[in-house]
Amino acid sequence: MRVNRRTSTMVAGAAIAALTLGACSGSSNGGGGSSGGGGSNDEVEVFTWWAAGSEKAGLDALVGAFEEQHPDIEFVNGAVAGGAGSAAKDLLQSRLQASDPPDTFQAHAGMELLDYINAAQIEDVSALYDEFDLREAFPSDLIDLLTRDGQIYSIPSNVHRANVMWSNSAVLEENGIDPNPSYASLDEWFEDLDALQDAGVTPLSVATAWTQVHLLETILLADLGPDAYTGLWNGSTDWEGADVTAALEDFERAMSYTNDDRDGLDWPEATQMVIDGNAAFNVMGDWAVAAFEEQGQELGTDFAAVPVPGTDGVFDFLADSFTLPTGAPNPEGSRAWLETVASLEGQTAFSVAKGSIPARVDADPADFSEYQQTAMESYGQDTIVSSLAHGAAVPVSQLNAITDATSRFTSGAADLSTFQSELAAATATS
Repeated sequence: MRVNRRTSTMVAGAAIAALTLGACSGSSNGGGGSSGGGGSNDEVEVFTWWAAGSEKAGLDALVGAFEEQHPDIEFVNGAVAGGAGSAAKDLLQSRLQASDPPDTFQAHAGMELLDYINAAQIEDVSALYDEFDLREAFPSDLIDLLTRDGQIYSIPSNVHRANVMWSNSAVLEENGIDPNPSYASLDEWFEDLDALQDAGVTPLSVATAWTQVHLLETILLADLGPDAYTGLWNGSTDWEGADVTAALEDFERAMSYTNDDRDGLDWPEATQMVIDGNAAFNVMGDWAVAAFEEQGQELGTDFAAVPVPGTDGVFDFLADSFTLPTGAPNPEGSRAWLETVASLEGQTAFSVAKGSIPARVDADPADFSEYQQTAMESYGQDTIVSSLAHGAAVPVSQLNAITDATSRFTSGAADLSTFQSELAAATATS
């Protein structure tokens, strides 16, 4: 896998892009997590939000690689469940402020790390890049994106694509729609969504607030194109402009095709609606591929996975990575975990299970599914932009404000004009 050299469209988050890895699953290990004051030298508390579906499968695979590489160090599960990590992030911030950090924690690539960096809550891990020979294992462009003021603050475990549209081939075919659809524009897609809605089929499944922000970013990308989309985050695109208004109108239209119970669901349930034939389409990152594959679904036969209409040739980028918190109780345990995260074995095991692709250039495409091979190819040649919903494009505080504004809009508590103004205000803060 090689990284696209056309990185001029990478968002402001690219300047910071310290990729951060998603987290673990399940309840806390019986040994208990390390808490403030120091823990045992033969254990490592890994704080994540991976608790279900392909995320849990990915974590379990990574833990398996860790236990093979470091059998003398006990993995302690510090997972906190919750869609997109909202609950985990709140608890993590409380622990960091109380000087009670885990040994390592997950965060998404990009601007999501800025608050931790500014608060001196995570340490430079550049020395580990030299120790683990990562400057050769990772593409130079990726190293550049990870570097802030000459320092690197996390080690990426993978790369994900956000702008993927999933569909149930049988549902489409039953309604006279190409079972392997390809749309040049949102308008073309909306025509088929209208037909599905008229036929009594749920056209588009979504879930709780963060999945609606995920849909929003792909609509913005489709309508604005990669340069203007990137401009939303670096200040060169006017949030109050007519082009943005039109994109928000398309988002409003897209939401009109969605399921009424969306706010009570998380992404696995929305994806499952497509797998079960209870919805035709879903827009979700490519971690969703594992949900299809583990249920015996075949790409091109049972389901399709293509770029969101209007975004072909663009790779909406996010990634998971792990950090070294300041004052980590067991820095040697942290180092051991980061070594596995960076290793070919760890990255391969993790991505095979999670549906992502490795950040390393020496991964063998033959080890991965058909979808993942297409993602590797796209990542190497498409224009790359940074995901809003997944920490690459804006700091956490801005994302929270955008999410709140989106929830007010999709619940009917704010009109489109107010929504647009609130988005402009959210991105004007630092």
